[in-house]
Amino acid sequence: MLNTKEVIIVEDRFTQQLKKGILEMLVLQLICEKPTYGYELLSRLKEQSQNRFVLKEGTLYPILYRLEDDGMISAQWQQGTGRVAPKKIYEATENGRQENVRRKRIWEEFSETVTGFLTGGDTK
Repeated sequence: MLNTKEVIIVEDRFTQQLKKGILEMLVLQLICEKPTYGYELLSRLKEQSQNRFVLKEGTLYPILYRLEDDGMISAQWQQGTGRVAPKKIYEATENGRQENVRRKRIWEEFSETVTGFLTGGDTK
């Protein structure tokens, strides 16, 4: 039997793996909604998830680089005005928009299947 400390560690690992698996999908979704920059993405992820997705830059930027390398987003530097620093703005490409639709469809099917398992076959 697991003690309380072991249960918490297992839950944390389980939660981390779930988040890791869907972060790229969520980041692409946010960029498809509107062009944005890194700090804004971090803020929107945190806000829209009711603090369930509070990321550090070290987690976000590898995701952005992968999406850019895969041709799903493009990035351009936007000059700041006055004392405002330049920002790297990320925008979805057409391939990214198509992939976003595909991933959402896969997620809906996956989610429905898992819910069916957890509810004993009743997905309603």
